[in-house]
Amino acid sequence: MPSNLRGNETSPDVEGWLAAARTVRARHDRPRHDPDPEPDPDPDPEDTGRAATAFIRRHHAEEALGDPARRIAEVTAELAATGTYTHTPRELAHGARVAWRNANRCIGRLYWRSLRVRDLRHLGSADEIAAACADHLRQAAPGGRVRPLITVFAPDRPGRPGPRIWNEQLIRYAGHVGRDGQVIGDPATTGLTAYARRLGWRGAGTPFDVLPLVVQEAPHRGPRLFPLPPDAILEVPLEHPEHAWWADLGLRWYAVPALANMSLEIGGVRYGAAPFNGWYMGTEIGARNLADTDRYDLLPGLARRLGLDTGTERSLWKDRALVELNRSVLHSFDRAGVTITDHHTESVRFLTHLAREESHGRAVGADWSWIVPPLSGATTPVFHRTYDDVRRTPAYVHHPDARARARGEEPVPARHRPPRRDLV
Repeated sequence: MPSNLRGNETSPDVEGWLAAARTVRARHDRPRHDPDPEPDPDPDPEDTGRAATAFIRRHHAEEALGDPARRIAEVTAELAATGTYTHTPRELAHGARVAWRNANRCIGRLYWRSLRVRDLRHLGSADEIAAACADHLRQAAPGGRVRPLITVFAPDRPGRPGPRIWNEQLIRYAGHVGRDGQVIGDPATTGLTAYARRLGWRGAGTPFDVLPLVVQEAPHRGPRLFPLPPDAILEVPLEHPEHAWWADLGLRWYAVPALANMSLEIGGVRYGAAPFNGWYMGTEIGARNLADTDRYDLLPGLARRLGLDTGTERSLWKDRALVELNRSVLHSFDRAGVTITDHHTESVRFLTHLAREESHGRAVGADWSWIVPPLSGATTPVFHRTYDDVRRTPAYVHHPDARARARGEEPVPARHRPPRRDLV
């Protein structure tokens, strides 16, 4: 690990500075809209068969594997005997990569073929899964060089759901709620933080306490806590290229954005635990995680330290503080030798991805509201066009049960859940 990176220690001044910088109160981070309904626990074998056939045909066509008839016959026979089927390692790798290619909200899909796939479907215990997640973080950023990586654990099978990771990401900071309602840390994680405390975890009570992993190997077994080993947590202390006092604020962020509670769905098979990561775009940290009013809400405090006029919106103090915060993130990651990209570069890369996919006869789905960066959107080429937000499979999917777990709530079984008004 580079010498200018550090672990989970916190400057003694940062708690007070953050408390003064924001007045966010605790709340659960409920999604405004979840477009992906949860399927029944045991999908209809006929539906699985149709999805499997479509995936196998597409896989054989894209990878020039020849006639898929024999493989389809094998899958059909296995479905008839067991109600599901098993992907070959090659199918799993292709499906995981294409799921990234199909991720409409991701701007960084140009390198979808470079995704490394760890096939750990044979692991069964929570201890093994937690250890493998720590290994994932180590392998994802050797020496600070972040690489796209996915670790796939056992899939759901009829009557036997696979493991689940409750955390939204493998690394997230806790949100400690004080008696006055103030949050020390990340307000987005107050629910899971409270749940972890009920299971015995405490943390140090700082703004940057790394939450333990909450792993559940099966529905009939309760979730268990697993603190991440320090050597699996790569963090970057934030400095500024011009303001020396910035480092004294004690701000930091972690290097690997490994999503952990989305399901990987390939050809009718659901992998409920399949953490995956790319690398950060600077605005994800500087314009959202640290700047959003329902997250760390740093802009008012930074603006005051920068001497900006916060008494009127017309001074554009928010815009100016936001730019300096994003400069800090990019400067600090570069100085630490940790992979990060900026929104201008990534926007050009996305248009390259569009052209490349179109040359292969593949339409690219995209959600404009996610593809356009949250900082200086109109200065990027992705702003000045429209996109078709059509969902395709394989896919990474957010299900309501995963959302509930990330909030520290026991999910309601699908058969007991009231009908969704936006889907009927």
